[in-house]
Amino acid sequence: MLLTVLIYLLLGVLAGILSGLFGIGGGLVIVPVLLTVLPWMGVAPEVLIHLAIGTSLATIVVTSSSGIRAHNKRGNVDWETVKRFVPWVVLGSFAGGSVAALLPGALLERLFGIFLLLVATQMWFSLKPNPDRSLPKTPGLALAGGTIGTISSMFGIGGATISVPFLRWCSLPITKAVGVSATLAFPIALSGVISYLINGWGHPQLPEWSLGYVYLPAFFGIVVASTQFVRVGATLAVKLPGHVLQRAFAAFMAILGVRLLML
Repeated sequence: MLLTVLIYLLLGVLAGILSGLFGIGGGLVIVPVLLTVLPWMGVAPEVLIHLAIGTSLATIVVTSSSGIRAHNKRGNVDWETVKRFVPWVVLGSFAGGSVAALLPGALLERLFGIFLLLVATQMWFSLKPNPDRSLPKTPGLALAGGTIGTISSMFGIGGATISVPFLRWCSLPITKAVGVSATLAFPIALSGVISYLINGWGHPQLPEWSLGYVYLPAFFGIVVASTQFVRVGATLAVKLPGHVLQRAFAAFMAILGVRLLML
């Protein structure tokens, strides 16, 4: 049991440092590592990916609050834009959790692998859209917010890897785009985790100490450690060469993505 707790604490340390280094949510790290660790705990393959994603979203509910405070303090949160997005990301996130619950675990793992490869490609080549338009009207905003929420919930992330490029494309300054994305991570994760709780409740193959598709030992270990080590990552980000770090992380994401596709 002590070894199990230590593993989850170390995962939280890794997620916190990488989050501080790259400004991403920990889900891109937490989900792949849980896919490796949870089988050691005897978790059934049928619920493995769903449990990893649900647990990741639960940690983001807690950790995103500190990011919101930090960005709001710096004046980086455009609350009018947040208000326009929230209903649609919430609906999309709940739907994403429901869709994921219907998919076989093996298929969902492969979809996540493809998603990691896309993220790795974007980071390696620093692909950024040209900011040449404004935020769309309500129908377009509903489509964009719903898509961001759905994809984020299906893969257990806060959504910044999707929402930041979209907001930049809509001509928001980078600081505002990051601030809005960090703020939207909370409703995305909250709605998503509720969906995973409901859809996984009472599943006969879930391990002990699970609430739906949320595994409590991993949740508490990751939250305790990651919240403390975000600052370490932020400090390292100032001292280390950014382009080297970005490409190293992209390579790491690509390796994880290929591994998932080959399972």
